[in-house]
Amino acid sequence: WTDGGCLADDMGLGKTIQALALLLHRAPRGPALVVAPTSVGFNWLRESERFAPPLKTTLYRGHERRISLNELGAGDVVVTSYELLLRDKASLGAVPWSTLVLDEAQAIKNPRARRSVAAAGLQAEFRIALTGTPMENRLGELWSVFRALNAGLLGGAEQFRQRYALPIERDRDQGRQAALSALIRPFVLRRVKEEVARELPERTEIEVPVTLTGKERELYDALRRAAIDELTASVTAPSQRRLQALAALTRLRQAACHPRLVDEASTLPSSKLARLREIVEELRQEGHRALIFSQFVRHLALVREMLDADGVTYRYLDGATPERSRRQEVDAFQDGEGDVFLISLRAGGTGLNLTAATYVIHLDPWWNPAVEDQATDRA
Repeated sequence: WTDGGCLADDMGLGKTIQALALLLHRAPRGPALVVAPTSVGFNWLRESERFAPPLKTTLYRGHERRISLNELGAGDVVVTSYELLLRDKASLGAVPWSTLVLDEAQAIKNPRARRSVAAAGLQAEFRIALTGTPMENRLGELWSVFRALNAGLLGGAEQFRQRYALPIERDRDQGRQAALSALIRPFVLRRVKEEVARELPERTEIEVPVTLTGKERELYDALRRAAIDELTASVTAPSQRRLQALAALTRLRQAACHPRLVDEASTLPSSKLARLREIVEELRQEGHRALIFSQFVRHLALVREMLDADGVTYRYLDGATPERSRRQEVDAFQDGEGDVFLISLRAGGTGLNLTAATYVIHLDPWWNPAVEDQATDRA
């Protein structure tokens, strides 16, 4: 019927694996392109190696951008970012891709954004968008995603606005809403977690890789080299050196979380915090609530600043929270107050019953995985 569709399952239901199955199925037709946020590019590479080893998957970034796009063939999968799509739209747009995957497709929700125009301009025999939120705020976002999937299906931008957006958003016209739903239904696969809970294991774990920016990497490498120099020059007893090594590793872990954890005066933004912002927004759009754990209380303080700026409601608990307030925070969250619950791992990793949450986010891995398991089982 068309050259594209939208897989709009909830987070954690396997959109990436379903897309890899599609890429395997269509591999004989020619090369495929996956456009995804920079932070999830490595995840695509790893998942492809694990679940679809026949595919020849390559990251198109940095030095890898030197690959010859003209020599791509059947079974080749190129993974790039929305930023690089915009920068290299001429070369990427010249390739006749067999399959185009737009991951986290809410990235092209603004129809006027240059990345949205670039995505819509790619050549592809078949296109699929992966997003748990095909529409976050306005119907115009749905039109923007579908422009990249099925050009013309929803008409032009102004035509769509007059025919559907204004009657539905302004006039609450249920007839137009039903007509729009019927029009897009064949091209959207949407499952929510509650509907398929019986098919899932008791707990689904999602590893979210985060790529440091160049400046963050420079800071991290400087700390690492300084730690090596300090340990190499140390003449202390072995037991003392172990403590020095532990302190150095902790400092590196903090640097990977947020530059301000190792340098209060730093103005570098945190890639991990930016990724968390995206996840929290997606969970809120899908009606989910989450527990957010960190071993560093100062890290939770930086998350609070972000949530305050975004207008996200939350509850909070760390080791300094009095017992009475602790109970009040838990009860308030269980009663529906707060989109997320910020908890320090040591203070709230055990003994809490927080069944109102459907997701648990660990901002930084703990030394002992069993401690993480205990914290996760609070939900």
